[in-house]
Amino acid sequence: MNFNDIAWLPLCAGLTAVGVGLSYLAFRRRGVTAGLRATAWSLLPLAAYLTGALRTIWNIGAAAVGFVTGLVLSPAVWAGVVLAGLSALLFVVSGRLRGRALSRARTARPEQGGAAASERSAEPKTSKTATSKTAQTGKTAPRQVEQPASDDFSDIEDILKRRGIS
Repeated sequence: MNFNDIAWLPLCAGLTAVGVGLSYLAFRRRGVTAGLRATAWSLLPLAAYLTGALRTIWNIGAAAVGFVTGLVLSPAVWAGVVLAGLSALLFVVSGRLRGRALSRARTARPEQGGAAASERSAEPKTSKTATSKTAQTGKTAPRQVEQPASDDFSDIEDILKRRGIS
């Protein structure tokens, strides 16, 4: 069906007339606001015909329908969709394999260099961070004494004793 095959003026005028009739009912039943809104919608078909916008709306709708039917019914398009999905799957798999290879390379390096090299590189870092903290605050950092594992519940016992619960 082509745009010129349809008698647009009677169709648009009829839609506007039916809409104005329904707008009158909306005025009476739901008030002025609903009636005015319905009248505004009712005038759009005739306005679209008179301004020539109806042909543009027809072309947009025909293009959208053509695109969707071409997408759904075309085997070549479905082959393209399958290839795009396969490509995405290959990207994901290669990314995971690359991540595994990088993690293996990271774990293999310290074994080759030895534990002494990692200890030497760790010592200056801790002393630099300690000196930078004291330089910023001007105070020496308080030393934290590690408590034995059996003393984990001592804080809880103190709280219970203060509350009178033994």
